[in-house]
Amino acid sequence: MRFVEHLATSGLQRGLIGPREVPRLWSRHLLNCAVVADLVADGSTVADVGSGAGLPGIVLVLRRPDLRVVLVEPLQRRVDWLHEVVADLGLQDQVEIRRARAEQLVGVVAVPVVTARAVAPLDRLAAWSLPLLRPRGELLALKGATAQQEVDATAAQVRKAGGISTSIVTLGSGVLDQEVTVVRIRVGNTPPGHPVRPARRGRRGATARPTRPAPRHPTD
Repeated sequence: MRFVEHLATSGLQRGLIGPREVPRLWSRHLLNCAVVADLVADGSTVADVGSGAGLPGIVLVLRRPDLRVVLVEPLQRRVDWLHEVVADLGLQDQVEIRRARAEQLVGVVAVPVVTARAVAPLDRLAAWSLPLLRPRGELLALKGATAQQEVDATAAQVRKAGGISTSIVTLGSGVLDQEVTVVRIRVGNTPPGHPVRPARRGRRGATARPTRPAPRHPTD
């Protein structure tokens, strides 16, 4: 795969991956990102927060041409590399690159799915990412073996950030040497990044309009 060539050459030279990762690009990086696509609905737009070397964002769109991906990355040197790779792979129609932090895109990007891999602990990740979701959207955070402990430790902060349910899914059984652990955090009908609109009331519950005082007639 040409994307692997980019990671092993220019990605290594520019510091997007470490030299120890080159021999295990497929097993540790590509395949465990690819299985996450099984959790994404057909035709979805995905925001990949802290995309870095395009993991998992570019892998998702390579495996699933029906997806559209927004790569969110604040560092210019990484953004430059992502532009080069996306152009070389011919993915311009499917991939958008935003040089920004997630919190800078609240109100600008609204998607059904956000992904993140090795970005931050769940409490901070939820605060940054959940406001980018549409109603009933979800964050898919790739985590390690201690995912349950992290979920337990950050439960209150995740709820405060807008998460209404959190679950853990393991992927890649029978395919990968080591299964991938994904924490799924779902938001409700009004995600934290969306303004709360007052409900429209019917005639019975309508709020009465203030009446204007009757005009005062001058006394004789």
